[in-house]
Amino acid sequence: MLKILGKASSINVRKVLWTCAELNLPFTREDWGAGFQATSDPRFLALNPNAMVPVIEDGDFVLWESNTIIRYLAGQYGGQQFYPAEPRLRARVDQWMDWQATDLNRSWSYAFMALARRSPEHLDAASIQASCQAWAHFMGILEQRLALTGAYVAGDAFSLADIPVGLSVNRWFATPFDKPALPAIAAYYDRLAVREGYRLHGRNGTA
Repeated sequence: MLKILGKASSINVRKVLWTCAELNLPFTREDWGAGFQATSDPRFLALNPNAMVPVIEDGDFVLWESNTIIRYLAGQYGGQQFYPAEPRLRARVDQWMDWQATDLNRSWSYAFMALARRSPEHLDAASIQASCQAWAHFMGILEQRLALTGAYVAGDAFSLADIPVGLSVNRWFATPFDKPALPAIAAYYDRLAVREGYRLHGRNGTA
């Protein structure tokens, strides 16, 4: 059986948990990360030298990096409806997954740590303001995309890209600061909430 290593509150672990829910894929999970077993443990480092969650063990196959993991699971376990084989359709999904992992993630990192996590290492007011502004900018790009599709980020059907993007949208709404009105994103947030996997691992009170 698939084994997932990582605490369930981690946004990157939740990508994997949500994907498993979409695929009806059984798994076991071990708590690793802050507050649980330390990822500096040599047993964990032997699986992922980056000391980051999640890691999966699928039989004798070990894999890390959350977006890579969910791509693998979709490919291995019948998720072609979420991650199509046709190159252009797949590239559109990959585009938005990579955008979430790079541009969007970088924008919200400081603001989220300061305003949601109350990190004592993220107290610089100018950095908070700059992060909030950058975050709003990239959410504006997502707003335009969702207004165009009227549905999901890669097109008119739910895809693997909606898992990382949807979790970031949840984090946007959970972080307390003055936000612009983004009606297409608000509708998307509600649209995702009909999916059990999102209710369990995304819109579940955890940012």
